[in-house]
Amino acid sequence: MKIAVDAFGGDNAPDEVIKGAVEAVQMYGVNIILTGDENKIHERFKALGLSENGIEVVHADGVIEIEDNPLDIRKAKKDCSMGKAFQLVVSGEADAFVSAGSTAAIVVGGTMVTGRLKGVKRPSLTPLIPGANGAYLLTDGGANSECRPEMLLQFAVMGSIYMEKVMGIRNPRVGLLNIGAEEEKGRELEHEAHKLLKASGLNFVGNTEAREVPLGAVDVIVTDGFTGNIYLKTVEGMGKYMKKALKETIFGGGLAKIGALFSMKGIKAVTKQMDYRETGGSPLLGAAKPVFKAHGSSDALAFRNAIRQAKEFVENDINGEIEKALAAMGTEKEMV
Repeated sequence: MKIAVDAFGGDNAPDEVIKGAVEAVQMYGVNIILTGDENKIHERFKALGLSENGIEVVHADGVIEIEDNPLDIRKAKKDCSMGKAFQLVVSGEADAFVSAGSTAAIVVGGTMVTGRLKGVKRPSLTPLIPGANGAYLLTDGGANSECRPEMLLQFAVMGSIYMEKVMGIRNPRVGLLNIGAEEEKGRELEHEAHKLLKASGLNFVGNTEAREVPLGAVDVIVTDGFTGNIYLKTVEGMGKYMKKALKETIFGGGLAKIGALFSMKGIKAVTKQMDYRETGGSPLLGAAKPVFKAHGSSDALAFRNAIRQAKEFVENDINGEIEKALAAMGTEKEMV
């Protein structure tokens, strides 16, 4: 299996991308195609003292920056490091795509360059978020600010398949993010989406308030991309605050430090559970090819796990499962 990785996407590129790619080759038996300035990539391999076994380098010119127009990934910057990685999966030279670059450019590339699966109107960005039961999936995390009820149904179908086939959760529970549990709560979008989800055959548990989601109420939480992105950024911010507060409290004084020594095993377990690097990346579900967005500040561990996710996505034929599920529900006809 070959996975195309944008070597210059993210805050810590290319060194952390390279290290993560090397670890993935060694641990998961995949082959990696790194895209970017080939001279610089080879230089960094040498400087880091790492082997290029299992890794191919494909030259690309430049990088698409956060401030660039994301539509440039289609033409003006189609030969940049991210654009070249997209080209490799479209041509079939690579089986999956991974990048920590511009989210907007990845959404455009995954929608317009790779194309969409049959019947999918809008691909969904679906981050895995640490929670009481390990991790839950948020769909949509920011790709589609405005949605129709049928789109939320598709997001739920795709998210359920991913959680079952990749994360190993049998019959995952699906919740609709809302301001209350009662069916009459929310906007027209939530009212109509609730009806569709209730009749879908999914394990739909109803409207779910935001405070209940991290506590393990659902495995898949569904909403529009505008609301979902606000939810995601709030959770990320609270996670950073709690980590900072715990550090200051537990290691703040002499007696506290002594107590922390006896609690270190538990502290490390919680810290690992809350670490985004352990999940690695967010799949763009509905794209015609496996596309993964890694966190912008990803290090080698995060890149390695994003590559692992991409490998599992391909091995479990998630796109094929999504197409079959949508066809069985008839949603592909409604959404075209």
